[in-house]
This record gives sequence, structure tokens and C-alpha cells, in this order.
Amino acid sequence: MSRTARARQETQEEIARFLSIGPVQVAELDLGAEAGGLRPGPGSPPVTSGAVFVLVRRDGRPVGTLLGQVPEGADPAEVLAGPAGAMLEGAPHEAVRGAACEAHGEPVPGADDGTLGDAGRVANGEADDAKSGQVARGAPPASVVVATRERAGQLARALDSLLAQDHPDFEIVVVDNAPVTRETRELVERKYGERVRYVCEPHPGLAVAHNRGLAAVRREVVAFTDDDVVADPRWLTELTSPFAADPRLGCATGLILPARLGTPAQVLLESHGGFAKGFTPRTYDPRRPPADEPLFPFTAGRFGSGANMAFRTNALRAVGGFDPATGAGTRARGGDDLYGFVRVLAQGHRLRYTPSALVWHHHRETWRDLETQAYGYGAGLTAYLTAILVNRPALLPAFLARVPGGLAHARGLTAVREAQGGGAPGSHDERTHPWPRRLSRLQRRGMVYGPVGYLRARYALRTALRGPG
Repeated sequence: MSRTARARQETQEEIARFLSIGPVQVAELDLGAEAGGLRPGPGSPPVTSGAVFVLVRRDGRPVGTLLGQVPEGADPAEVLAGPAGAMLEGAPHEAVRGAACEAHGEPVPGADDGTLGDAGRVANGEADDAKSGQVARGAPPASVVVATRERAGQLARALDSLLAQDHPDFEIVVVDNAPVTRETRELVERKYGERVRYVCEPHPGLAVAHNRGLAAVRREVVAFTDDDVVADPRWLTELTSPFAADPRLGCATGLILPARLGTPAQVLLESHGGFAKGFTPRTYDPRRPPADEPLFPFTAGRFGSGANMAFRTNALRAVGGFDPATGAGTRARGGDDLYGFVRVLAQGHRLRYTPSALVWHHHRETWRDLETQAYGYGAGLTAYLTAILVNRPALLPAFLARVPGGLAHARGLTAVREAQGGGAPGSHDERTHPWPRRLSRLQRRGMVYGPVGYLRARYALRTALRGPG
């Protein structure tokens, strides 16, 4: 059998295993003194029997997740409260995800060693200064930018959650990116009126749209999220409060959890980490590079994601915003958020990961979506690195100096995972959902394509801005 035929057969087998993945309910459970009990995740039906992915809160603050199994006819709240309470009593907050996995003998979405390992430490041995009341010295005035394109239904759900924020002083700006209909504009004007500001950006690309929003905002801090999220009511307050406490802070990111786990694609993605970075706050400081990040600050994917990020407005404007040749909607496919993180860090600002700033994200739903996403992530990774080095050539020596240590670190992680008999995508044991090799291959192909895609995107943008003739 030829290599191509073997790869095709392997992919067919992987798709068959993929289609056998069952749905998982999403819920949240507060165990604090003012506990709100068990309630379904945003947009989910009431919890019944079966597998349940649970966000555990203490007095409203997210502290961990677990995967529980509710027997037929049992009370879900009673079944899940026991292991949630035992998990919190028996493990430090940073170990909650992994502890739940061991306790139940089940794969916990997001509990792979890459996610837990990053989340379970505070950079440079710093004390956790983000406990309630220590960082939140008053949330500064903030703007929220939501870029969208022809998804009015999802946008309305996101805007409803943003308008319910408890932040004392904020504005919302919707950037309609390269629209082909008036649907988004009509939604904003008809349903939200003066509460939401509408801006149109005719050139396609997420970074272009974000830059348009950055130019339009009027507040001290600018937050970005996507049109496919539901924001927790305290999201904006928790995400922006660290800026008041730390004058050197240039960027903040927050926790992203799945709004639904109803399809095999959604469950598979979350089983391998999803977008979550754990439940321990962490500060990244370019003056004191973290010892466990040999490629810092170029490992920007560790810091957070574009669906949940904020910047000090002047700091982001000072570095020119996002590279317009990166991001979804361009030939670079992605990398705009990572570019922004590194540029701000390279200017000497600090970055704060704040897990109490929570948004619920609607993951992609199909196998084809995952293929597109895997390729796009690979392309976006190398595209953003290319963008950084093209726009800031002075960073090239620092990048090259970090490559040997980064490769040695990666080899060491691989050796540990192999010795432990699993944990890396594609080599999990039978209890977990293996990461399909097809998706890993697509991500590697995307990484090869990324620099070419970025250069093509730059050329296309220049051509579009010059106009005819």
C-alpha cells in the first residue's frame, strides 16, 4: 500500500473514531458561602443524566473544572457537589483540573499536561496578587471592540452579554468587517441604538478590523472579544482592573471555556486544552523572563487568545496596533493576537493572565472546521513570527539566541511525555480522545505556509490600499 493510501485509510479510521465521540453537557457550580447552586452553561438546557463538564466557582470566582457522570434518575446537583467539594479541599487551585481527571478516571477537557503545566505556576515565583480585593482597585474606563462579519445572530448573543457587564464605565464598538449585506448594521441600529457604536471596515481581515476599532475607541483600556462568545457578567471588570493596580501593565488576557460541547469537534478540541490557560493568575515581565519559557516572549500562544484580551490603549497605539497582514480573513490565516502580545511585551510592558475574567466560547462544530482551524493555527503561528521579525528586525538576534534553548526544552517535554506513556496529542491512552494525526499534519503544513501567506497578505493589502491604477 502506498504512503498516500495509508494516510487516506488512517484518516478514515480517525474520522470514524471522531464520530463516535458523544456530547457532554456544560454547567457551573458555585460552592461559596453565597452559592448559586448548579446551573447550566450559557444557552444550555438544564442538566440531566450523562457526562457533564462543570465550571466550579467559589463565591462567584472560577477556580477549576471537572468532568462528572450523573446516573439516570439522580439529582445532578447532589452528584456533582461531592466531587467538586472534595476536589477543592484536596488540591491547590492550580492543580484543580488535573486532580479532577485523576479523581474520576475520565479525561477532563483541558486537563492535558501542556495546559495544566502552564497554569500551575506564577511567573518568577511571584506571589499570587490577584486574590479578591488586592488587584481590583477600581476598573479603569474601558472600550470593548467586537469585530464581526455576516453573523448577526451570534453577534446579538454576544452583545446582550456585554451590555450586562457590571463595569462602571465602558463603551462597545462593533466593527463590521468587509460586509456584503446590511444585516449587521441594521441589527446594531435597530436593537442596540446608542448603546453600541457601529463602525464599518471595508478591507477584510481581523487585524484590520481590530485596528479600525482601536482608532475609534475613547477609553483608557481597550478590550477585544469575538462575536461567538458569551461574556461572564464580571468579565470586563476582572479583565481591566489589573491595569489600575500596575502602571507597567500593557496587556491582560482571561479564561476561555466552552459554551457547548454538543458535537464531536467541540469535545475533541476541549479535550486537548481548548483555549483555556488554567486557573492561576500569572504575570509575564520582560525584565524578568520566566525560567520555564526559554523562547519568551515568542511563545505568545501561552499568554492567551484574541477572544479574551485587553490592552492599555496608548500602549497598543504606540506599537502601531496589530499587523494588518495577519489574522483571520487574510492569507496569513491568523496570528494577529500573538503579534499584539509580543509587540507590547517587547516595549517593556507586562502582560497579566487573569482567569477570573471569563468568556464562554462557541467552538467550531464539524470535522471540516477542525481541519481549517488546525491549518490556520499553524499558518498563524509562523505568520506572526514573520511579521514580528519583518516589523522589528532588531528582535532577530534575541529570537535566534532563544531557539536552541527552546528546542532543548521541547525535546525534554517530549521525552517526559513518552516516558509517561501518553499525554501528547496523538499518543493518549484509551481513556482519552486521541488527537488525529491528520490534524497534526495539517498544522505542520500550515506552519510551512505561514511566512509565505504573510508576505502574500502584505502584498494584497498594499495593492488594495493603492486602489485601481
